[in-house]
Amino acid sequence: MTKTDAAPSLAGSASHQTGHRIRLPAETGAVIALAILVAMLGWLSPSFLEPANLLSMLGQAALPGLLAIGMVFVLAARQIDLSAGAAFHLSATFAALLMVDGMDPWPAALAGVAAGACLGLINGLLAITLRLPALVVTLGTWWMIQGLSLVAGKGQAVVPPKADGNFFAGLSGKAFVIVPVVAIVFVALALVMHVVLHRTRFGYRVQAVGSNPQAADYAGIPTGTVRLLTLMLMGAMAGLAGVIHVGAHGTIAPGDGSTFTLLAIAAAIIGGTALSGGRGSVVGAAIGMLILQLILSAMALFGVDPVWNSFATGALLVLALAVDRLGRWWRNRDGARTGDNPVG
Repeated sequence: MTKTDAAPSLAGSASHQTGHRIRLPAETGAVIALAILVAMLGWLSPSFLEPANLLSMLGQAALPGLLAIGMVFVLAARQIDLSAGAAFHLSATFAALLMVDGMDPWPAALAGVAAGACLGLINGLLAITLRLPALVVTLGTWWMIQGLSLVAGKGQAVVPPKADGNFFAGLSGKAFVIVPVVAIVFVALALVMHVVLHRTRFGYRVQAVGSNPQAADYAGIPTGTVRLLTLMLMGAMAGLAGVIHVGAHGTIAPGDGSTFTLLAIAAAIIGGTALSGGRGSVVGAAIGMLILQLILSAMALFGVDPVWNSFATGALLVLALAVDRLGRWWRNRDGARTGDNPVG
C-alpha cells in the first residue's frame, strides 16, 4: 500500500453518517430470547422458576461459560479455536495429577491455568509460523491434546486427595446458602473481561484486527501478536475452567468437557459476537450460555433422554450460525441503504 492510498477503515473509526439510526446493544436479542425462554419454562413448570433451581443452572453454565468468554476474543479477532475443550481437559488432568503427587492444590491449580495458556501459545505460534488459519491448526492440536489427556490419565478418572479443604470446599461450596461459588466466579470474570474487550487498548486491537486485518496492519497494530494473545487467553480460560472443575467436582474423568467447545462457540454467537470478526460481547456470550443451559436443563426436566444432548448441542450451534448469517445479511442490507460500508 502506497502513501497515497487511503487506509481501510478500522472497527470503531469515525465515519460520515448519512442518516440517524437506533443501534441496539449486541446483547439485545440474547436478552429477549432468555426472557421469553424463562417465561415459557416457568409457565410450563412453575417450580422451574425457584431461585435455587435458577442459580443451580447458572452454576452449571459457569464452566463452559468461562470458555465462551475466551471464545469471544478469539472470534472477535476473526479466528476459531477448536481445541478449547481438549485444553480444558488436559489442564484439569495436569493439575489433578500434580495434586495426586502431593503438590498443594492452589499451586497445582495455578500450574493448570499456566498449562492452558501454554497450549494456547502453541496454537498461536503454529498458526503464525505456518501462516494457517487457527481453525485448521486447532483442528489438529485438538486431537493431539485430547490424546495427551488420555495418556496422562491412563484413560481413567483422576481423583486427587482432598487434604486441603479450602480448595475443594471453597470451589464446591455456595455463598449465601444457594449461590454456587463457580457462578460468582463466572459472572465476575464476564464483567471484567467485557470491560477489557470494550475499554482497553488490547480489546480495541482485537476488534480492529478482526474487523479489517489489512487496515489494522496499516495502522501499526501488530496483528500477529494480537492473534497470539487471543489464543493464549483462550487457553488460559480453558485452563481456569479445568482447575475449577477439579475443585468443584473433586475429579476429572474422560469425556468431561467434550461439548464445551461447541457450546462456547454457540454461546458467543448467540450473544452477539460476529463469526466474521470485528465485534463481540462477553456479557452477551454469558447470556448465550445461560440460554443453552436452560434448553439442556429443560430437556431433562421434561424427560428427554440424555442421549439427545449431543444432537441438541449440534442443532443449537447450527441455529446460532444461521442467526449470525442472517444478522450479517441484515447489517449489509441496512448499511447499503444508508450509505455505510459495514465489515462483516
